[in-house]
Amino acid sequence: MREEQKKGRVVALLPIGIFLVLFLGVGVVSGDFYAMPAIVGFLIALFVAFMQNPKLNFEEKMKVIAAGIGDENIITMSLIFLCAGGFSGAVTAAGGVESAVNLGLSIIPAPIAVVGLFIIGCFISVSMGTSMGTIAALAPIALGISEKTGFALAICIGAVVCGAMFGDNLSMISDTTIAAVKTQGCDMKDKFKANFLIVLPAAILTAVLFWLITRNGNFQITGSLPFSIWKVIPYLLVLVGALIGINVFVVLIGGTVVSLIVGIATGSIELMKAFSVVGDGVTSMYDITVISIIVACIVSLVREYGGIEFILTQIKGRIKGKTGGQLGIAFLALFVDLCTANNTVAIVIAGPIAKEISDEFEIDAKRSASLLDIFTSVGQGVIPYGAQLLSAATLTGLTPFDIIPYLYYPILMGVSTILFIVFWKQN
Repeated sequence: MREEQKKGRVVALLPIGIFLVLFLGVGVVSGDFYAMPAIVGFLIALFVAFMQNPKLNFEEKMKVIAAGIGDENIITMSLIFLCAGGFSGAVTAAGGVESAVNLGLSIIPAPIAVVGLFIIGCFISVSMGTSMGTIAALAPIALGISEKTGFALAICIGAVVCGAMFGDNLSMISDTTIAAVKTQGCDMKDKFKANFLIVLPAAILTAVLFWLITRNGNFQITGSLPFSIWKVIPYLLVLVGALIGINVFVVLIGGTVVSLIVGIATGSIELMKAFSVVGDGVTSMYDITVISIIVACIVSLVREYGGIEFILTQIKGRIKGKTGGQLGIAFLALFVDLCTANNTVAIVIAGPIAKEISDEFEIDAKRSASLLDIFTSVGQGVIPYGAQLLSAATLTGLTPFDIIPYLYYPILMGVSTILFIVFWKQN
């Protein structure tokens, strides 16, 4: 390694800076933080990276990014994204989402309907691995409960968003979990166990808070809530399989096959459309897969130019020991998510830096993966320009600022994690 790389070079971070300026700038000017597709911003950043460092010719730079793309974690992460998409497409087409929601509403007592929305949101999001899908599935139900109970719609949809962020952070088929564990080099089940223990107090307290503010209400479910336990089985198989340590590819492919069998057997999926529903699910993951590859290219060049070393030098000069290292990872993850408004992209960007910090301060990989996932979810769960709140607002006619006062879980998740960092010391 060249001496200038050992010292680090701030100019090497220019591509990342260009992306953030473009992404945030277009969002502020247009009022829409999704006006510029993230992939366009990253391609511009990659072009800037190629224009830097004339000491390396084009062929040498291509070798650098090829090595970055060829990293085992990047390849594995991309394949898992595609498998997770296939499962999501199959289980949704089979009617698993509707059955899981109706099953939950049938079991949960009516007087705690809003708490039930949060709990159902937790289950659905853990099972589906997507906060956006959970919000889309539960928003109409939240609207109905609000109308029948008189509770503010913002409270009901707030419970939905809180539940959605629970699973976005924890689900083993969530793209955030996949990105976190692959960038940090740990097993999903280990990250799940460590992560679950950290956020459980926040989830319990969130349920208590929703009960306190709605305890005087009443809600009687009218009409039928049809569900099929068979359609819920694929979710349970994936969840249990991942928890007991079965290879994630086996779990996802097995869940996809079972979903297709259930869908065809119950008439939800036509035999000749079985492949197309899986294909649609896989296609839905193309964006994040391509973004992950482009980001790997950018990070490879930034590292080669000394950018990663510069960040590490700055962080090391301001933190001490494991506690400081963990707080550094937490701040890094939160900051990048606030800038990108996409927690998966934020993890892909911050992951390599977090890995360097965890190695330097001997932080367990499962803890660093948890911190990455948690604090990007904290940011994503409360920013008014994030896809989750924008989607929830659009589906219900509210504004993100109407919902924010009831987003207890993301805030409590951050507080709980900081307390764990400070008081739960790792050997």
